Amino acid sequence: MWKDFSRSYLARNRAAGWTVAAAALAAAFFLSLLCSLAYNLWVYEIRRITQEEGGWHARVTVAQDGGQPDETLQKLTQFANVETAVLSPAPAAEGSAVIELTFRDRGSIYRDLALIRDALALPADAVQAHSTLLALYLVTDPQDPSPPLLLPFLLAVLGAAAAALVLLIRSSFEITMQARLHQFGILASIGATPRQIRACLLQEAAALSLAPLAAGTALGLAACRAVLAAVNAAAADVAGRLPAVFQLHPLVAAGALLAAGLTVLFSAWLPARRLSRMTPLQALRDGPDPAPAARGRRRRPARLLALLFGIRGELAGGALKAQAKSLRIANVSLLLSFLGFTAMLCFFTLSGISTQMTYFARYQDAWDVMAVLPDVPLSEFALTQQLQDLPGVESCAAYSRADAACLLPADAQSDELQALGGLSALAGSDAVPQGSGWLVDAPVVVLDDASFLAYCRQAGVEPSLEGAVLLNRVWDSLHSNFRDRAYLPFVQPDLAALPLAGPDGSPLGELPLLGCTDTPPALREEYDQYTLVQFWPLSLWQSLGGRLGLADAGGTTLRILGGEGITLAGCEALEAQIRPLLEQAGYAFTIENRIGEQLANDRMIAGAQGILGGFCLLLAAIGLANVFLNTLGYAGQRRREFARYLAVGMTPGELRSLFWIEAAVLAGRPLAVTLPLTALMVAFMLRASYLDAGVFLARAPVLPVALFAALIVAAVALAYALGARRVLTGDLTGLLKDDSLR
Repeated sequence: MWKDFSRSYLARNRAAGWTVAAAALAAAFFLSLLCSLAYNLWVYEIRRITQEEGGWHARVTVAQDGGQPDETLQKLTQFANVETAVLSPAPAAEGSAVIELTFRDRGSIYRDLALIRDALALPADAVQAHSTLLALYLVTDPQDPSPPLLLPFLLAVLGAAAAALVLLIRSSFEITMQARLHQFGILASIGATPRQIRACLLQEAAALSLAPLAAGTALGLAACRAVLAAVNAAAADVAGRLPAVFQLHPLVAAGALLAAGLTVLFSAWLPARRLSRMTPLQALRDGPDPAPAARGRRRRPARLLALLFGIRGELAGGALKAQAKSLRIANVSLLLSFLGFTAMLCFFTLSGISTQMTYFARYQDAWDVMAVLPDVPLSEFALTQQLQDLPGVESCAAYSRADAACLLPADAQSDELQALGGLSALAGSDAVPQGSGWLVDAPVVVLDDASFLAYCRQAGVEPSLEGAVLLNRVWDSLHSNFRDRAYLPFVQPDLAALPLAGPDGSPLGELPLLGCTDTPPALREEYDQYTLVQFWPLSLWQSLGGRLGLADAGGTTLRILGGEGITLAGCEALEAQIRPLLEQAGYAFTIENRIGEQLANDRMIAGAQGILGGFCLLLAAIGLANVFLNTLGYAGQRRREFARYLAVGMTPGELRSLFWIEAAVLAGRPLAVTLPLTALMVAFMLRASYLDAGVFLARAPVLPVALFAALIVAAVALAYALGARRVLTGDLTGLLKDDSLR
């Protein structure tokens, strides 16, 4: 049957074969791309966690009595499932040791850990599983009410993608098979069994799909490699980021190819099974009779199209409703792709505006180069003056931060704050009552002496190293929002000393104040609301900080400000001068510059937009492929429909307009649904972020959204133009001569 019928049919009808081959190629490409992306993401997460946290599966903390816990190590290695047991290099509490374990069978780790805990008589908190790493192997704690779901989510995405591709490819096979119903009826009438017909159709599907499946799998793997390269390029300047490395596992390629092959075969089997069950008479009539309910149910007219285009609109609407099932993938894919693309661009635009306003624009005059020395106390840093003397440096400040609190009496609050009801009226639950006053966080910023004296002159305070300066402001949250904050004085302006306290409210002593100001120094620092920030000189911290029981300020941060209008080249030149000084002094440090960080942030956002936009394009491609399959595949069936319209007096121009009306509805529906939804979403985000609508409209992504919409409209128009050409070419009147079976 294959030799006499299928092979000759495929040789004479190459267009039908190309349709099936294209569907198989698309299925293999998308499945290969998704599978390889999921696998590389899985491998990347394992590499990242192993590098940052270690590759151990579990940790056991045991008491260490004067020596190495060799006996415990020996006991642990005696467990059958324990592969390795080694002492951890991580610091442990005094008198204890941490042993890192790996297991042969990861699936039974939690059960084995319970046995280990009981055998060694350890408390529950002495045994720790590496849950983030184990979750990537689908091993979760049975007692955990909310286990990690990243890997199950990826598997669900793959399953949903496969289901969507089954529907898409099923449509292509159904179209080609529907056009051959008359032939199947003849075969059945001369003795072909349903099993033979199904086998013939599946053989055809396999013959047409083998080469496209292999090519699509290879293209998908290449696309995955390109995506990872794009991600690495976009995030090249992110400090400390582990670069993604494309890895190809043979099982992944084989699994993607097998999944695509099964998808194609299943997609072909569904319509083949339905067609093989038809009686010869039904097949000769090009399909079964409609169900009684369907015959008796009147199809609702397309009233809007009828109102706009008259009888042509009603006919086009009826045709679209008749194709609703076969165009389901197109409608959903085009809607989701356009909605996702538009929402994504609007979100990134709003996020970029917010970041620019709250970070880059806010601190553009505060810093140009920042260096962080995490292990160097400010008192031991001796290069401040050398950095200040570098060419191109306008100012250099070295500082560190420490945590503190203060006891604020109720009458020490400013008159403006008391008029609003006091601290509790603004801070709500964040205000902590303490006696008759409040326990207020009072973080300390310790500046080098020269920078502190310069700050005093800037703030209008008498310069001195014998006291601190208090940032005297509190956010008036009742009359302003976080986007445009209005501040009130926090304390009385004549406050001469600040009573410091411990975290529990215990008094520590009084801090002498040189004065209060509502202007902080030019540092790249965020200060929590409803706090009293203190700025100390280093000399005062060294003499008074220890006596008051305040914790050491820790590492040092350097803020370097260049000249007016500094460029990226200027920032990089400053970096090039600063690095050798810090390296020669033996300091461990990280360094960044403001303009470079902004450009890196812009590249990361552009890369994320490109990747997400690419997925939206892939989703749109699935929908557009469904449109092309329908318009070209059903051309034979629609020729009879249009022949009847021609017989009742419609002109060729009116027949062609039916296609344009259908194309306009199909392409315009996702636009008509998406734009109002996007407008509502943007309005909600503007309201939540307190941004002015004019600011967003000035940077709204109108051009890319319009280009994406034009792409959808042009592709749908092309599909219907090709369909109209195929349907309307030739003599349609000849189709009406043999209509007895219909």
